[in-house]
Amino acid sequence: MGADAIRRRAASAPATRGPTLRLQPVDGGAGQDGPDQVLHHRLRLGIATALAGAGSLTFVELRDLLQTSDGNLSVHARRLEEAGLVSCSKSFAERRPRSDYRLTAAGQRALRRYLDHMEALIAAARSVLKR
Repeated sequence: MGADAIRRRAASAPATRGPTLRLQPVDGGAGQDGPDQVLHHRLRLGIATALAGAGSLTFVELRDLLQTSDGNLSVHARRLEEAGLVSCSKSFAERRPRSDYRLTAAGQRALRRYLDHMEALIAAARSVLKR
């Protein structure tokens, strides 16, 4: 079936859509609506949330807390660092490398905006379910 046939069929189909969610826009920063796409990934959101609660965590602590591999954590922590949401300081402890991660002020603001957006989505979904 071609694209034109699909469009014609969709146009002739009865409108049987259910209730729709009506959301108030939440400024996602940088003029965008919707969730922050950097934080929207499960592991990056976990990193930001863990750091918001703890203040500072080492690479090993984050890895163990989030139950992920070294490589996976490294890639996602670097993505947060490149976005300016997380800072990483490297040092040595007993001749072993140590990476300490902190949520930056921009990271705290981004996490707050992300949570506000998710709360708005949840509230809208709950209002639809009450109907």
